[in-house]
Order: sequence, then C-alpha cells, then structure tokens
Amino acid sequence: MPRPYDLSSMTALICFEAAARHASFKKAAQEMNVTPAAVSHQIKALETDLGCNLFLRRSRGVELTEKGAFLFLAIQRGFETISEAVTQIRDRPETVDVTIRTTTAVSSLWLTPKISAFWKIHPNITVSQITSDVPGMTGRCDVSIHYGDPQENGVEYRKLFQDRIVALGTPAFAAQYGISRVEDLLKAPLIHMSNEENGWTTWADWFSALGRPLPKGRSFYVNNYMIALQAAQDDVGAVLGWDGLVEGLMREGRLVPLVTESVPSPVPFHLKIHPKATSKARLFADWLVKAA
Repeated sequence: MPRPYDLSSMTALICFEAAARHASFKKAAQEMNVTPAAVSHQIKALETDLGCNLFLRRSRGVELTEKGAFLFLAIQRGFETISEAVTQIRDRPETVDVTIRTTTAVSSLWLTPKISAFWKIHPNITVSQITSDVPGMTGRCDVSIHYGDPQENGVEYRKLFQDRIVALGTPAFAAQYGISRVEDLLKAPLIHMSNEENGWTTWADWFSALGRPLPKGRSFYVNNYMIALQAAQDDVGAVLGWDGLVEGLMREGRLVPLVTESVPSPVPFHLKIHPKATSKARLFADWLVKAA
C-alpha cells in the first residue's frame, strides 16, 4: 500500500531539524541524547535519499545549503503546527462532568432533547450518555433512568414521570383494519416486545387491565422498542406507547391513539442517583426532575 505522504525517515528529518536549528551536529546530538556520529549518519542517509547535500561541512561547524534551508523552513512550519495542536489538546482536556445511563428508547425519545435544553442553561457542564437495553445495567455512572419500582434500599431515587399506556398506530393502519374500539384491536396485528424481562407492560397486561381477553391477531416480535415504534409507523401493527415517552411522535402525527381507552402505567420512570454522584451530577438530576 502506498504511503499517503512522500516523506523520508522521520528520525532523519528530526535529526536534520535539530542540526539545522543549532548549526551543529554536536549540539543536536546533545539535545537528542545520542552521539554526534548517530546524527551524522541520519543526515547522510537523508541526503542520499534526497539526492543532494543539505549541509556544507566546515571546520568550525556546518552551514545549510540552499536546498537545506528550504527543507528546514518547511519542517519548522510543520513542527510548529503540530506543536500548536498538541498544546491546545493538553490545555483543553476532555472531561465529563455527568454520566447518565438509560435505554436506547428513553435516550432517543425523551432524554436527549432534555440534555440539549440543559446545555443552553449550563453550557459549562458536560453530560455523557451511556445507552444499553440489557436489563440490570452496570458500570460507572452518576445517575441512571429506570422503569419500575425502586428495589434497592438505601439508594436515592427521584420520580421522573408516570405515563398512561395507549395503543398506537398510523391513521392508515386504523383505516385498513377498521379499528375504532378495543375489540377491534383483539383481531388486529400487534407488535410485541420479545425481551419482556425489562418489566414493560405487555399487550396481555394492557387488555387484562381493560377487562378484555387475550388478543387473537397476528403477532410481530422485536427486541428493541425503537424498532417496535418504527414498525408501527410502517403499518406492520399496533404498538403500546407510553404517552409521555412518545409525546413527540404523537404530536407530529406519526403515530396516533387507535382507541380512546388507555391504562395507567403500573410503575414510573425514575432517576437513580448513585452514591458517588458529583455536585454537578446532582445539579443536573435536580434540573431533570423539574423538567420532567
């Protein structure tokens, strides 16, 4: 594979720059902590590669030739640009003040817009998200969002919101299957979550809460709520929606309630504040609870 840059040995170029700057092989060797012979060897190899002399060897030292001066100027400019970039990176280390962990759906549908609003008020506080759809999420974070009743004693929790769960689909889907009542949904295609271990309400739970039997229509199973919502928008089937979580989709008309009935979510979305959360993380947590 060809190299992207037409360069000689970087070691030779570095030796050349030091020797040209000092006008001395000996001083260049002292700076680089090598022998003068090693510097001379690298520069000779560079001159052989370029096919020209870069220095005039004098009894009292060395002088740059015209081509040597041209190369020295180019290398200096390059090294100065690199040095400036390195200095800026060192002076501006990337730090994260708050790390929050949640699921992909909560992040996409609810949390990310909230973080954008938070940054407008607190531009100097950096917030990093870690998303995972695996139950029992672990790993270092300051705060995390969960769905369900808090189970751990001695851990600080704050309630965010508790939705109503509605049956959602597109207007075209409702018209195609003639859906206007809950009974119509019992025979319609439904989108199910296949990883029910996350504790989210199922279609069976939803119909039972409304005093209806189990559905008998076609079933489509997915293991990610964002995929379930997209499938519903593609008229694959009806999907359960937490009205606070999917408020944006309903407001835009991408999904609409298929029937007037809904059921209250049995558990809330809550914020877990971890014991080692920083003061900035707690400020963010307080703001997030109020924003919810």
